[in-house]
Amino acid sequence: MKEKIIGRGTWLDKVAENVIRRRSLKKRSPVFRVESGIGASGLPHIGSFADAARAYGVKLAVEDRGYTSEYIAFSDDKDGLRKVPSGFPPELEKYIAYPVSSIPDPFKCHESYGAHMSSLLLDALDRSDIEYRYIPASKAYKEGLLNEQIRTILDAAEEVGKIIKRELSQEKYLEALPYFAVCRGCGRIYTTRAYQWNPKEGKIRYRCEGTTIHDTLLKGCGYDGEVDYRDGEGKLSWKVEFAARWAALGIDFEAYGKDIADSVRVNDVIIKRILHKRPPYHVRYEMFLDKSGRKISKSAGNVLTPQLWLRYGSPSSLLLLMYKRIVGTRELSVEDIPKYMDEVDELEDVYFGKKEIADAKERAKLRGLFEYCTLLKPPKEPRTHIQYTTLLELAGVAPRGRGGEFVVEKLKQYGFAYDKDRENIDRRIGYASNWVADFKEEQKQKAVLTDMEKEALRELIEGLREKDEENAIQNLIFNVAKKRNIPVKRFFQVIYLVLINKPAGPKLGPYILSLGKDRVIRRLEASLGQTRLAPGREALP
Repeated sequence: MKEKIIGRGTWLDKVAENVIRRRSLKKRSPVFRVESGIGASGLPHIGSFADAARAYGVKLAVEDRGYTSEYIAFSDDKDGLRKVPSGFPPELEKYIAYPVSSIPDPFKCHESYGAHMSSLLLDALDRSDIEYRYIPASKAYKEGLLNEQIRTILDAAEEVGKIIKRELSQEKYLEALPYFAVCRGCGRIYTTRAYQWNPKEGKIRYRCEGTTIHDTLLKGCGYDGEVDYRDGEGKLSWKVEFAARWAALGIDFEAYGKDIADSVRVNDVIIKRILHKRPPYHVRYEMFLDKSGRKISKSAGNVLTPQLWLRYGSPSSLLLLMYKRIVGTRELSVEDIPKYMDEVDELEDVYFGKKEIADAKERAKLRGLFEYCTLLKPPKEPRTHIQYTTLLELAGVAPRGRGGEFVVEKLKQYGFAYDKDRENIDRRIGYASNWVADFKEEQKQKAVLTDMEKEALRELIEGLREKDEENAIQNLIFNVAKKRNIPVKRFFQVIYLVLINKPAGPKLGPYILSLGKDRVIRRLEASLGQTRLAPGREALP
C-alpha cells in the first residue's frame, strides 16, 4: 500500500496538518497564527532567523491547504540586558539589567538598543521576502495586549508558584510574584522582586533587592514602591510570559530549541491550568553548531548572521538551510554556502523534470522543498545554472575594474545563455564577487620555484612574445613542460600561482589573451626576480 503524500511532501506540510487538525474553527478565529520570538538583547544569528523562517514556512503550508494564516514576530525588547555583545561599546556595561527598549542605541540610528537589534533580524526577513506582523513587547505591555492574562496569572500566583516548583524544582515563585517591575529608583528590571498583589487597585508592590547575572552580583538600589500592571512598567517572568502571549494572540504553532525546553514545558502547563487555553502545537529543533561543535550563539561569540549569508548566497539557499529538515544538529559555516547554492539548482532540476527521481514520495518531497525555498512562488521556467565554484574561479581571476564584465564575457564563451537570464546571473556573479573580495587574500598561495621551473618560465616568456592564438599558447605551455622534464600538471600550477596566487584557474590560453600578453609577461618576469628560490627541490608530481 502506497504511503499518502501530505501536501507537498515536506515536514512543513505534516506540521501544518497537525496544527489544523487540533483545533475547531467554530470556537476560535478562522485565522491560524504562528509565532516566533525575536531576541532584542544581542546580534541575531542563523538560529534566530531559523525560528522566524520555519514559523513562516508553517504559515505557508497552512495557507496552501486553503486556510488563512498569519506569522507574528514578537520582539522580547522588554527583557533586561544581561551581557554586552562582543564588539559593542563597553559603555553599555552601565545598562546591565535595564530593559533593552530603554537603553539608548549606541549607533544612534534607532529609538533604542532593543529596536536596533530587532531591526537586524527584520532586515533579514525583509530581504528574504518573509511577511510578518511585528509586535515589540514594550508596545504590547504599554497598550495592554496582555492585561487580561497578567491579571489572571497574578490572581492565581500561589498556584502558579506550585506549578513552577513541580515542573522545574524552583521555589522562587512560592514567595515572589512571577512579574518584574521596572524600578522607579534606578531603571533596572531584573533587580526587582514583586512581593504583593493588590487585585482591587491592580497594583504590585516590589522592592529593588538586586540579582546575580552570569555569576556577578548586581546590587539593588533598595527602592520600595508599587506599579500598576496596566501601565506597562514591567513584564511577566519567562516562566509564564509565553503562556500569556500565546493566549492573548491565539497562537497555534511555535517551534522551540532545547535550550528553552523547560520554559516551554512549564508555560504549556500554565496556559492550560491557569489561562484555560490550549497551548500551541510545538516542534522541537536542534541547534546549529560551528565547525568546532559549539552552539552558534551571541554569548559564544561565533555569530553567523543571516546578513553574512545573504552577502554570499541567495535567499533561497538560506531558506533551504531552514527547510531541508528541522531535527538533528548541523555544523555550519560560510564555507557551506556554495553547497547550498548548488543544491537549490539541483532541486530546481527535479522540479522541472530535468532530473529524474524514481521514488514518488522522494520526488514529491524534493519538489515541495524547492517550492517552499521560493516561498511557493517557483519560477515559471528553468533558470540558468552555473556552479558556484565556476563563478568563484572567474571572479577570482578577473582583472581589476572589470570583474562583472569579465565574468560575463567568459560565461558567454562557455555557452551560458546570459542574455536570456541576465538578472539571475548578475545576482549570482554579485554573490561570488563578494566572496572573492572578502576571502581572496586568505586563499592566496605563493609560488616557490626550483631552478628548473624558473628556466621553463623564461622559455615560456620568449615563446609568448610570438604567439597570438589560444591554442598556440596552450600548446606552448605543454611543450615547454615536456622539454624541461617538468610534469605538465605542476607547470600549470606554477603559472597559476604566479598569475593569480592559486594552484588552479580558468583555461590558460584564452585567459592570458584576455588579460593581455604584455601584462602576463611582466608578471612572469617579476616573479623571476622576486620569487624565493628553492634549489634542489623536486618538482611536484
